[in-house]
Amino acid sequence: MSGDLLSIVVVHYNIPREFPRTLYSLSPAFQQGIEPDEYEVIVVDNGSAKPPSLKAAKKLGLDVHLIEVDDPLTSPARAINIGLNASCGRHVGVMIDGARLASPGLLSTARAALRFDERAVVGSRGRYLGPKPQRDSMLDGYTRKVEDELLESIDWKHNGYDLFKISVFDESSGPHWFRPVSESNSIFMSRQLWGELDGYSELFDEPGGGYVNLDTWRRACLLPDVTPILLLGEATFHQLHGGVATNAPESETARMRADYAEIRGEPFSVPPVRLRYWGTMDKRPPLKELGLTRKEHRSIAAAEQRRIERTSTSLRARTRRFVRGPLRTRRRQAVIRTKRVILTIPGVRRVQRVLRRR
Repeated sequence: MSGDLLSIVVVHYNIPREFPRTLYSLSPAFQQGIEPDEYEVIVVDNGSAKPPSLKAAKKLGLDVHLIEVDDPLTSPARAINIGLNASCGRHVGVMIDGARLASPGLLSTARAALRFDERAVVGSRGRYLGPKPQRDSMLDGYTRKVEDELLESIDWKHNGYDLFKISVFDESSGPHWFRPVSESNSIFMSRQLWGELDGYSELFDEPGGGYVNLDTWRRACLLPDVTPILLLGEATFHQLHGGVATNAPESETARMRADYAEIRGEPFSVPPVRLRYWGTMDKRPPLKELGLTRKEHRSIAAAEQRRIERTSTSLRARTRRFVRGPLRTRRRQAVIRTKRVILTIPGVRRVQRVLRRR
């Protein structure tokens, strides 16, 4: 059954507003470049007050299964490992946060990168919906209602890549596309590599898992002979839901860093590995997201302005040629028609013959 099947494990915990959108973003109605029978989604509910309904997702053709964890823990680590063990795919992706939307090409691009190298560790960058990191946006009045209106304004279900227009990189992924990341909220690997990694570490037992996702990305990238790959032009988009790490004060992040250091015996650091990049940009991102210096930014902006001016000048010139050309052609045709009319007047041919004799 596994064949070349791709499995995606998604953790759910008390997110009734956000999760239907997450499932829609993973469904065949939204995902591009991958067939419905080429992937499955394993939803692991980690003790929600009300488990999620999958009826709407199944109507969209999504092969989705629900697992309800018995005796759930506050950390999602064990729930993820249960999902990993239940999955059937040759390759498995994990989304630790079920409140994240996937970009339209996330699954197909990840699968293509996985096929590049059997020991590939593939991740995508994370972004916040809204104008700035959500812990800052919330101080400026960013709410769930504002976010709902923001999503409606772009008709995201039919314009998936427009999600990039209403979002910013999160702290662990920013500030640009070519910078190493601290974590990925969609990690893809072969089943074999997940076995070598022994899944998510259940030593991280605090609510939300603390730095367990960062720990997983780091350990995966440091496995022997792996090829770490970051996707270009694809991402996951965090919806506001009061997450333990994403929507918590900075003091909570400091505590998580301290817990990591206590568990691993050293402070957390971004894995020192050579990254490869895989994918395409649907549209050119803002220049600041390309990692350019201010000087480079100004230089490119000036070159773009010159290109626009040249295009405008060339367009005006082509327009003049287009207008003048037909006018000249019409004049020539009028002269020719006039000559033909003259030659058909009775007696003209006879006069011409007489003149030629003289």
